[in-house]
Amino acid sequence: MSRPILLQFRIRRVAVLGAGVMGAQIAAHCANANVSVVLFDLAAKEGDPDAIVRRALDGLKKLEPAPLATADRLALIEVANYDRDLARLGECDLVIEAIAERMDWKHGLYAKVAPHLRADAIFASNTSGLSINALADGCPDSLRSRFCGVHFFNPPRYMSLVELIPSHSTDAALLDALETFLTTTLGKSVVRALDTPNFVANRVGVFSMLAAMHHTERLGLGFDEVDALTGPAIGRPKSATYRTADVVGLDTLLHVVKTMTDKLPADPWQRYYRAPVWLAALVDKGALGQKTKAGVYRKDGRQIKVLDLATQDYRDSAGAVAEEVQAILAERDPQMKLAALRASVHPQAQFLWALFRDVFHYVAVHLGDIAHCARDVDFAMRWGFGWQTGPFETWQAAGWQQVAGWLREDIAAGRTMSDAPLPAWVFERHGAHEAAGSWSASAAALQPRAALPAHARQLFPELVLGETPRATHTIWEGDEVRLWTLDDADGARAPVLSFKSRMSAIGPKVLEGVREAIARAERDFDALVIWQPQGPFSVGANLKQIRPVLESGDFRALDRVINDFQQASQAIKHAQVPVIAAVQNMALGGGCEFVMHSPRAVVALESYIGLVEAGVGLIPAGGGCKEFALRASRAAESSATKDPMNFLQSVFQTIAMANVSKSARHAQELGLLKPDDVVVMHAHELLHVARRNAIAMADSAWRPALQASNIMVAGRSGIATLEMMLVNMREGGLISAHDYRVARAAAVALCGGEIETGSRVSEQWLLEVERAQFIDLLKTPETQARIAHMMDTGKPLRN
Repeated sequence: MSRPILLQFRIRRVAVLGAGVMGAQIAAHCANANVSVVLFDLAAKEGDPDAIVRRALDGLKKLEPAPLATADRLALIEVANYDRDLARLGECDLVIEAIAERMDWKHGLYAKVAPHLRADAIFASNTSGLSINALADGCPDSLRSRFCGVHFFNPPRYMSLVELIPSHSTDAALLDALETFLTTTLGKSVVRALDTPNFVANRVGVFSMLAAMHHTERLGLGFDEVDALTGPAIGRPKSATYRTADVVGLDTLLHVVKTMTDKLPADPWQRYYRAPVWLAALVDKGALGQKTKAGVYRKDGRQIKVLDLATQDYRDSAGAVAEEVQAILAERDPQMKLAALRASVHPQAQFLWALFRDVFHYVAVHLGDIAHCARDVDFAMRWGFGWQTGPFETWQAAGWQQVAGWLREDIAAGRTMSDAPLPAWVFERHGAHEAAGSWSASAAALQPRAALPAHARQLFPELVLGETPRATHTIWEGDEVRLWTLDDADGARAPVLSFKSRMSAIGPKVLEGVREAIARAERDFDALVIWQPQGPFSVGANLKQIRPVLESGDFRALDRVINDFQQASQAIKHAQVPVIAAVQNMALGGGCEFVMHSPRAVVALESYIGLVEAGVGLIPAGGGCKEFALRASRAAESSATKDPMNFLQSVFQTIAMANVSKSARHAQELGLLKPDDVVVMHAHELLHVARRNAIAMADSAWRPALQASNIMVAGRSGIATLEMMLVNMREGGLISAHDYRVARAAAVALCGGEIETGSRVSEQWLLEVERAQFIDLLKTPETQARIAHMMDTGKPLRN
């Protein structure tokens, strides 16, 4: 009976013990999810007893990337200290310990807090590699069934992976409840890890870094050269190997390596579990990487310097991939690519083959020791280290048995870092992943995915190589759009519209497709969801399709295109069924305007939304200015002053500066999202939540907004007020003359045109004003130059 009860376990308040870098950021991310947090640390010896925690909270405001989705999230974090506030732990459903990685310190803290924990509270240690069973030994017997490890990756807001590690005594239903909270409430991707040193991601990731360091030295390559090889060139983050070490902190890296040194004495790779001499020397002199502004790399002015082992000094960083190796990496067939790397005599190619080979060897030998199955290893490396594909996926894609044969040859020839033989299962299989599951070396069987209710909310979860994506059914398809559905109850009522254009850019064919999809939804369904399976929601207007018409000078045709854009936005807003925008990644320009016109948007937290038209010398003209004017009128009607400028001044700045939100919650602050738009923490739950919202609206007899015809506008005096801001900026050298012209056009559109202040107009009037201002800007050589420059270089031009 305990399992279903715990699955409904409500985590209303969280306590975080330890206000260091990780503890404070875990608290911040709980606040991002609207979870109340109490952040504990030691009482200060002098002055304000909460000074340690308050300093940590002040530090959150300065960190980049920002751990807080919006500044007001800070108000959800309460300060506490161990001397005065331990009784407050009784208010908390989940307590996360996040102090320094010292077993004795952690045990001491457990003894102090245990008497104050609720009898049903979950107690978890955020550790990167200490034994969970050894930590559990420091808990009273009554607490051990509710204790586990929970390893957030840094920075907690942005890194998807959380490793969840039980002890021998941890209640299984408690883990399900905690995984549900981590997944849906905090938006994390969970891997259940074994209680082994450094768990899954750090065990494999740090070995990969140590292997890279070994082969760097063996082949005489530069650190910057290796980073050029081990970043995007092989599907890994730009920080690659040595920059990653600097970002993590060289001292932190050494700590993780030492855990492997101390805890894995009989490991076949044990002799490599040590810090290279140069790394230990950097740490000894305090060059710890990014946090001390010097490590493997150092910045001198604008020049990036890299440590050169030959000279024991820093030189200009200029590492690059050799042309012949670039040609190999450009090969699309994974099997041919790996074969060419192995066959090449170029040191860079030898390095890459050796790195792939030794990581394959390592994960094959250790699979049963470090993970429940190969899927957990691959997901851990994707989510924790940013690899596009995990090691088992990479191996399988390159030809499992062929690569296994190469590994066996290299082991026999003494070329591998260890002479440990490959396990027998490697030669009995054709890959680690199949549709039925992923290989578990410990169980000697395929292991299917877990089936928590939280997982069912992910209609299209991330897949590993060999898994089959969920089938979809096409209802109607145009040149650049597809209307489709899933064969389930929700799919029968709320189909999905997706754009097929690159980056979901909006051109005439997309506009035509949006209106056709809405017409079909009105005729045959209860609702419609606009959602993109891959990439951004939309980067806005397709400039490639506009440019030829612009260069021809056919402004009448351009006026028709912009009118079509406006009418598509209006169709979204006034459709007879709810049209829900399901947003992740980016919604820029026209994409943002589609979102603004949706009666409800469902938006992943990490969504970056903005009206960016000013960057190419234009203003929003897909109804964005009209919507802001309408919202300003409504705000004014319910205010004491009846003045729409109270709302317009902030949104004017958002448009004029082409501001893009730093999160979905920030987009609500900027007015780009409505207060009742829904923020979803896990992007893979977005479609599920959007469909449910759409159907709920339909079932509640939702009706579309009526065309507004009594909109109060700021008119001439509003334009003059906004223009005063521009004069100061122009005279201060902050904006150019054309920036001024663009921003003034936005002011005119927001204020309803050059008419009497307080005039009442219709939506159509506002659309015509913004369209006229847009076309006038298109006629200027400065805007045409900005559009051409953006098209040619991908960068904005300030002229």
